[in-house]
Amino acid sequence: MTISKYSKRPKAELVIQKGRYEIYNLKENPFPSSPFINPNSNDARNNGEIYEPSIREQEYNTIEENFFKVPQSDPNHLRLGYIMDTSYIGRGNGKSALLLNIQKKINQDFGLSISNELNKCFAIIIVPEAGGKTKTFESFVELFVKYIFESNLIEDSLISLRLEAIIELYDSFDVDKNFSDEVDLKNKLKSPNWYSDNGIDFRHVSQQILSNPYLQGLPQDFPIFSSTPLLFELVEQNNFKEYYENLKRGKPRLEFVFSHLVNLFLAAGFNGAYIFVDDFERVPDFQSERQKRDFALELRTCLFDGLYTNARVGFYNFILVLHAGVPRLIQSAWEQSGLEQRSPIFFKGTAKNVIRFEKIKLKDAFLLVQKYLQAYRIHTENTNELYPFTEEAVAKIAELSEYNASKILKMAYEVLERAVERMVQEINIDFVLTTDDSNPIAEERPVSGISDAKTKDLMRESE
Repeated sequence: MTISKYSKRPKAELVIQKGRYEIYNLKENPFPSSPFINPNSNDARNNGEIYEPSIREQEYNTIEENFFKVPQSDPNHLRLGYIMDTSYIGRGNGKSALLLNIQKKINQDFGLSISNELNKCFAIIIVPEAGGKTKTFESFVELFVKYIFESNLIEDSLISLRLEAIIELYDSFDVDKNFSDEVDLKNKLKSPNWYSDNGIDFRHVSQQILSNPYLQGLPQDFPIFSSTPLLFELVEQNNFKEYYENLKRGKPRLEFVFSHLVNLFLAAGFNGAYIFVDDFERVPDFQSERQKRDFALELRTCLFDGLYTNARVGFYNFILVLHAGVPRLIQSAWEQSGLEQRSPIFFKGTAKNVIRFEKIKLKDAFLLVQKYLQAYRIHTENTNELYPFTEEAVAKIAELSEYNASKILKMAYEVLERAVERMVQEINIDFVLTTDDSNPIAEERPVSGISDAKTKDLMRESE
């Protein structure tokens, strides 16, 4: 062995190459290769995190004014609304991204700031399963409950009930001194040891919770009553899940969702919820006319006219996302069930419960491309906002993509990949139109949409 191996350096030095996209002042290709929205993805390009709110400012403001800012105590507040796509060019116009950002904005403080503290509401996004798995109202409710559990809203409600009870029982209790943040709050209020270590008698806390007027009249086997303070066994969200799974299908489960859970949420301080149903066409697309009518009738009963707590107070506010052509598919069922009179889709004029989702414009296309580029810049100062694209190039991409947001992003990804391969300094309109030395991009193949699955002519179906 020799000591020199520790002091000598190799004669061949490494050549440090630039990053693949560094020539364009980019860390990576900022555009999604497949522009599906996946809220569970860690990639900002796919999970809706990269979002330009000004593009959908008009649609958001309409929802905010007509839904979020209206007091839930108003008996005439809207309980069923529609986000309606006006374009027949296909999916991918940004509705899912809008919903995700609305959900995030509401849930960060349960809508208190948006409504000037008139409302305390949570938001959930439901996506019906493909292939007709959610064509019955029963299967729709099953999916709704699944999203409620996944959102941990029952856990949040239990935490709110415990905290409120402690504050009411112990005048000197200081929330800020006892909890450093939201995670710390939840962990401590779920720990039996924390109560005993801080001289808080959980028996009294439990009694205070169960005295809440909204919890009176609930079934005695409802999980909120399963807590055993003497043994320091705290009720958890899983207790509610097990309870629900053991209920008979049909009315018992409907009562759990539209009455008993609503009472729990009301007891916890919520006065409403916004339930966005994305891709709603997956429901009527597989229904017979009879099934469409039955679905609409049950929806009307649960939201407006039934004996459920929800129908009495209008707790759940459903907003259905309808692609162009879908309204005609459900028109007959809505009219026959009386739902059209309760919450019209085909209102002559401008109905407050209908939010029209228009095609994006050229200025929006510039903002969209710019937002994605900005998110992956290496250096942000003194940079042309659209570089390496020229304005004319982005305008052509938008035109070829029929001003569809997903198609624009997909095409921008493909053009940038080609530019990297050819080491071009600037992506101009000529480069966009050329895929090789002879074939223009418009003739190469259709621009990739949000899905490669077979599409349906919704206009023809609606007729």
